[in-house]
Amino acid sequence: MISLTINGKAHNVDVEPDTPLLWAIRENVGLTGAKYGCGIAQCGACTVHVDGQAVRSCSLPVSAAAGKQITTIEGLAESGNLHKVQKAWLDHEVPQCGYCQTGMIMAVAALLKEKPKPTDADIDANITNTIAAALMMYFGSGPIRGFAVVLLIGIITSVFTAVNFTRMLVSLWVKSKRPRAINI
Repeated sequence: MISLTINGKAHNVDVEPDTPLLWAIRENVGLTGAKYGCGIAQCGACTVHVDGQAVRSCSLPVSAAAGKQITTIEGLAESGNLHKVQKAWLDHEVPQCGYCQTGMIMAVAALLKEKPKPTDADIDANITNTIAAALMMYFGSGPIRGFAVVLLIGIITSVFTAVNFTRMLVSLWVKSKRPRAINI
């Protein structure tokens, strides 16, 4: 039996010490916000916070998380109020299919907690390989002038990295500018 503190609540899980934290969270605790994507810590759909740091829970054994504070997307809001990243996500109408957005929100929330005004280099270093369910286009240099969202349908032949998407979202949120709509 391994004791985990998830979203401020103690949970005893009956799993092997090398069981990925993701499976303990989903299967034993019943919190399904973190998703299984790749299983090799590359896509980011499984991102949770462990002691405030964004980690890929699909590759972290539960034994490494025991005794630490684990926060999932379900625990990011405080006292019934959405976290500022969750609020910005809704205000800017970011949600698409929803599969990867919990990982994106958790990664961005951890970055902004550590660096409230991240540079492009900070974003590149901290928000990597996170899958996206929409094609994001990055316009202009310097301040972002706008963005376009295309819902993926069928086979994707060209996908910009989620880092560009995240850079754009963080920049928009930090600068408190609502992006203009672009018809495509």
